[in-house]
Amino acid sequence: MDIYRHDESFRQEGFQWIAGIDEAGRGPIAGPVVAAAVVLPPDTRIEGLRDSKKVPEKERQRLFYEILCHASDIGVGISDPEIIDRVNILGATRLAMEAAVRDLLRQPDLLLIDAVTLPNLPIKQVSTFKGESKSAAIAAASIVAKFTRDSLMLHYHNLYPEYGFDRHKGYCTKEHIESIRIHGPCPLHRKSFQKVMSLMLPF
Repeated sequence: MDIYRHDESFRQEGFQWIAGIDEAGRGPIAGPVVAAAVVLPPDTRIEGLRDSKKVPEKERQRLFYEILCHASDIGVGISDPEIIDRVNILGATRLAMEAAVRDLLRQPDLLLIDAVTLPNLPIKQVSTFKGESKSAAIAAASIVAKFTRDSLMLHYHNLYPEYGFDRHKGYCTKEHIESIRIHGPCPLHRKSFQKVMSLMLPF
């Protein structure tokens, strides 16, 4: 079943306003986790739409703007590093996803979510492992979340250029680890993550 037929199968069950939800940024040691909720019209077909992790950066930008042009609704939610450190990365991911749903102009009647459930939202949900490879709406959400987060990390690079956020986007590369070792963590670093804790300079 292709990603469009997957979503259409739920419309045939009577769900009309279907939001796909995905996140970007659970794995990095710096920066926020960003979630997106995307509602696609029934007959929309976006060439090349797929899991954002399988899309080169330049193509991801094209897909992002095509989604903006075609989507019926888009919501974005962000959990910053302080929230991640306070409630852990899974809790922060759920908060970002819930915020993305609340950011929509209209409440969906079905949420298609990649591998997470949102118990605080009183909306019918279907959680699917690797959902971004099975659902067009989740794939679209993965593109929006990834593009938004990467754009934020490019902005943060201007604030903290010594860490190279424009290159690794906060992921745990050798370059990134070395920059923390030299400069210590900045406010964007997730200080509850073991990799960062082990490199924190004594004050």
